[in-house]
Amino acid sequence: MTIAPAKLSDPTVRAAVTAINAGDRQAFVDLLAPGATMADDGSERDLQDWIDREIFTVRGHIEVRTESDGGRALIADYRNETWGEMRTAWRFTVEDGRISRFETGQA
Repeated sequence: MTIAPAKLSDPTVRAAVTAINAGDRQAFVDLLAPGATMADDGSERDLQDWIDREIFTVRGHIEVRTESDGGRALIADYRNETWGEMRTAWRFTVEDGRISRFETGQA
């Protein structure tokens, strides 16, 4: 059973998942705070390069399985055209309605 993006608790995370699933890079970027950072499997990554390579040029899609921490921590099935599907964890830091950091990796 998955959680529909519209049912996610945190409005900023809800908007981010919706943007990813719609392939709407600009909507996702608009949610990022200036200087936002991210890590993948514990390694710091260049955020803009990563979102292009891992999400928006390869049709990334998130199906959320569970949420915690007020909707800012997700366990999800993530798929894209490069890696196929895998169980992933996502943790978002949201400040003033914008994402200042997110961390993802295999769950």
